[in-house]
Amino acid sequence: MKTLSKTYFPTLLNIQKAANRLDGIIQHTPLSKSMIYSNKYDASILLKREDLQNVRSYKIRGAYNKIASLSSTEKQKGIVCASAGNHAQGVAFSCNKKNIHGTIFMPSTTPQQKIEKVKWFGESNVTLMLVGDTFDDAKKKALKYSNETQKTFIHPFDDPQIIEGQATIGLEILEQTSQPIDYLFLPVGGGGLAAGVSEVFKTLSPNTKIIGAEPKGAPSMHTSLQKNCTISLESINPFVDGAAVKKVGELNFEICKSNLDNMLLIDEGALCSEILELYNKEAIVVEPAGALSLSSLAQYSQEIKGKNVVCIVSGSNNDITRMEEIKEKALLYNQLKHYFLVKFPQRSGALRQFVVDILGPNDDITHFEYTKKNYKEKGTAIVGLEIKNKNSLETLIDKMKQNGFFGEYLNNKPLLMETLV
Repeated sequence: MKTLSKTYFPTLLNIQKAANRLDGIIQHTPLSKSMIYSNKYDASILLKREDLQNVRSYKIRGAYNKIASLSSTEKQKGIVCASAGNHAQGVAFSCNKKNIHGTIFMPSTTPQQKIEKVKWFGESNVTLMLVGDTFDDAKKKALKYSNETQKTFIHPFDDPQIIEGQATIGLEILEQTSQPIDYLFLPVGGGGLAAGVSEVFKTLSPNTKIIGAEPKGAPSMHTSLQKNCTISLESINPFVDGAAVKKVGELNFEICKSNLDNMLLIDEGALCSEILELYNKEAIVVEPAGALSLSSLAQYSQEIKGKNVVCIVSGSNNDITRMEEIKEKALLYNQLKHYFLVKFPQRSGALRQFVVDILGPNDDITHFEYTKKNYKEKGTAIVGLEIKNKNSLETLIDKMKQNGFFGEYLNNKPLLMETLV
């Protein structure tokens, strides 16, 4: 595969060419003011709604720009890509549009919703291969297949045409507002979006502070910036599948190192809380990576007061079957869901005593596992409790101890809790 120069920076000319190439293919997504977030942070918060894009994420921009730029010979041979989901949909859409065959490698852990969408967008022009547990596993297989078949590999982020395609978002944002933008918050996975958009802003809006955000469980850009070179992480948490990569792109790193003013790490529980808040208050459905920019605002709540702020909402490809997990993580993060080992006396009325004497009027049992065993004074149950106020936890634990019910608090023992719950 061709080695890319680390000195590459996208030019406005090439980004404009990409915009022309994408004209009529993509949606020029709205830049809309959120009154709820604006009131919450005492600022003007504008949302760039890439979740409303044709394939429900910005990835179509880079994918189509790259595939449309291929030579006739390359198009005839077909293409290969690796993706955790959104890039795959952009590639599938582009293959169908250009009548090119694509072989798409995705992790076997990819949410079913994204798999079905890839098939739907690509139709007969796409062959789907599910391999490994992470994007990096899929990428390794895809590169091997690309070398064996001489099909062009369409990188999801570390490629000039991909970066230039994503950069068109920056052009749109600046065209859509006449007000100066003080802060731009954007998600970071492999770095293609951050590299492209940040270069547009550094050129056309140099006073804008550009803040990147990535999942705490996959801090590849954050770690690389700290070490001043691209670092391949040994392991990552794949929960934020749209932004979970072990190593960011070489080109992207160099651009982001020059352009980003800060790089934030976001807890997945905070992302889950943001997903629920967006759905409940704004009727916006986003995937975990799509909530990264908005989840960043809390860390800048003082700095952005009275400022004009843009957040890129990058994607909405969220599988509905994940919502219970998302709710659970949000409750745990906000300290409203707690798991215990509870010691129940093996006598009639013990559970009634626990409910009446221990639990508060607004506490709810959401998980209960117990088997009565003979010849034992007490039996242990695994109990999950949802409370309305996190400050009531200490009182709850004190009541359990005073009445002889307390066995073990599990929230601060994640390995034990994963085993038992």
